[in-house]
Amino acid sequence: MTQELGAPAWTGQHTVLTGSCSWTDRTLVEGADWYPQRTMSAEERLRYYAAQFPLTEIDSTYYAPPAERQVALWAERTPEGFRFDVKAYSLLTGHPTRPKSLWRDLREGLDADVAEKRNIYAKHLEPDAMDEAWRRFAAALRPMHEAGKLGAVLFQYPRWFGPKRENRAEIEALRERLPDYRISVEFRSPRWMAGERDRERTLALLKEHGLVFVGVDAPSVSGLPRVLAVTNPDLFLVRFHGRSDDTWNDTSRSAAERFRYLYSAEELQELVPSLAEHASEARETHLLMNNCYQDYSVRNAAQLRDLFARYSD
Repeated sequence: MTQELGAPAWTGQHTVLTGSCSWTDRTLVEGADWYPQRTMSAEERLRYYAAQFPLTEIDSTYYAPPAERQVALWAERTPEGFRFDVKAYSLLTGHPTRPKSLWRDLREGLDADVAEKRNIYAKHLEPDAMDEAWRRFAAALRPMHEAGKLGAVLFQYPRWFGPKRENRAEIEALRERLPDYRISVEFRSPRWMAGERDRERTLALLKEHGLVFVGVDAPSVSGLPRVLAVTNPDLFLVRFHGRSDDTWNDTSRSAAERFRYLYSAEELQELVPSLAEHASEARETHLLMNNCYQDYSVRNAAQLRDLFARYSD
């Protein structure tokens, strides 16, 4: 059976894809009327989503490493040309990680006092165990990569991950860790882009190692400047987090509530010229809406697609 693929914004030498950072958020599935039925299966929802957009991001892989079979199913249930950007497992990016999310044998290898912690970090695992975690995460993504549907593996680093020597070394090691995959990097610490010299040094680091810089549109309270840059000619990537200053730092809320912001058509239109300029420097562009509250992200992704298409005419 031939599956329909959602329309891109641009095609040809420079392809521009828009999409949402989630097709499964509860507020979208249960709190909006975007899907034609509330009773759709997981497979039906993904197929429907892929008929609307050619791109999405998988967020669940941040909270727990995926099973290879699940990754294969995601690939099988989407049409040729579809792209998944996959968020790296929290253990691999220095974020707090629930011990229960670890593979069982690696969890059983933890010291008893560590296993009882609410959260663990890479430092709590032996180097060999961390190497194995990287290997297994990479192996799980193999079916999607072989199907030609793996866009990029997103390494989103926390705000306390600043531009110091050991962190730069960690960035440099990414290519060796995942040699077969395209890797994108998003910094949540403003210090990587604080001044012109900082920006130049950071972008040069990524370019040297073939890593994709992730530009962000975020609330002003985040301190994150809207820097757009192509550090790998294969991919230009921007994630849109909304502009809600009140909720950005409120970790007591769900992710959907934190990024609850609906861009106006005027706000998106203002961004299109600079986005288009950089999109012309890369073979493919991914523009992902992370304001995944109810249908906000899919509405804005459709608007951005249409604005881009008209801009290119």
